Amino acid sequence: MVRLNSPVVKVGINGYIFTSFLGGIIELIGCGRIGRIVFRNALEVEGIEVVAVNDPFIDLEYMVYMFKYDSVHGRFSGTVEAKDGKLIINGKPVVVFGEKDPAAIQWGQVGADYVVESTGVFTTVDKASAHLKGGAKKVIISAPSADAPMFVCGVNLESYDSKYTVISNASCTTNCLAPLAKIIHDKFGIVEGLMSTIHATTATQKTVDGPSNKDWRGGRSVNGNIIPSSTGAAKAVGKVIPSLNGKLTGLSFRVPTLDVSVVDLVVRLEKSATYDEIKAAVKEAAAGPYKGIVEYTEDAVVSTDFIGHTASSIFDASAGIALNKNFVKLISWYDNEWSYSRRVCDLLLYVAKKDGY
Repeated sequence: MVRLNSPVVKVGINGYIFTSFLGGIIELIGCGRIGRIVFRNALEVEGIEVVAVNDPFIDLEYMVYMFKYDSVHGRFSGTVEAKDGKLIINGKPVVVFGEKDPAAIQWGQVGADYVVESTGVFTTVDKASAHLKGGAKKVIISAPSADAPMFVCGVNLESYDSKYTVISNASCTTNCLAPLAKIIHDKFGIVEGLMSTIHATTATQKTVDGPSNKDWRGGRSVNGNIIPSSTGAAKAVGKVIPSLNGKLTGLSFRVPTLDVSVVDLVVRLEKSATYDEIKAAVKEAAAGPYKGIVEYTEDAVVSTDFIGHTASSIFDASAGIALNKNFVKLISWYDNEWSYSRRVCDLLLYVAKKDGY
């Protein structure tokens, strides 16, 4: 992915995320998992420095605890403490805001040019634009959006325009599916397809049965159940790959695992191809233009093998099957937390460079 050549962009995070491009600032808002994991990823990515975080629901000491310990990704290897009302991460201070209204967060006071909106609440252009009132210049939503331009690294970044003030990094599932679909579509053509994602537990699910008026099944306990659910991930591929618009749809099965999900994509091809030819095409793409985004494996892997993996889509060559030369099932893994958060960082870096920072 593109990296900045000099310190430029400062970033803030809304959702217990804090990020900043060196020289510029990124801020994060809210105390969700993606916020914290984007922050952890930002510490590993050259050119990003977290300068501020907003979360109105927890105190500073609890922020320290939540950043230090994680049931999936383990204990933070660096240092984290609270001092003088700030988070101190690896010796660097992070300003902490506690505003419920994004318009009230003074990003400008800390020099934040970019905000990562990770609460999952302010996901439309209108709602996310509230951050601009506090001095931010651009907002990246770490979720799908009904109306913000969506971008998937490795797929459609070339369509980014600096005039956009609010953009979306799409969903973790779209980030896995879209690169694979593009590789197959560009090489063989996709007539139509159906996707299932076998998806790990997320924070919206319930530990015991409870009310869920919108989705009755979604109110059932995540423990011991496989729960069918809707997902817009496949249809969203049509937004980032227009030639696939209307050709893909899908659903999700929520399963009682902590992390890592898998896409099961069934497609009908325009051009006949053996499964070996399909594998070769994905392997070549993973080593070439999709390097770092798509990976290829023939190992006998299972879900926990990919915890902490940074690739958006890990093609499992030995798990797929073909009915004939025009009808195939393709399998690809993704860490729905870690790899998605890494793409948020990559998108920020790309956008910052295009914006001239």
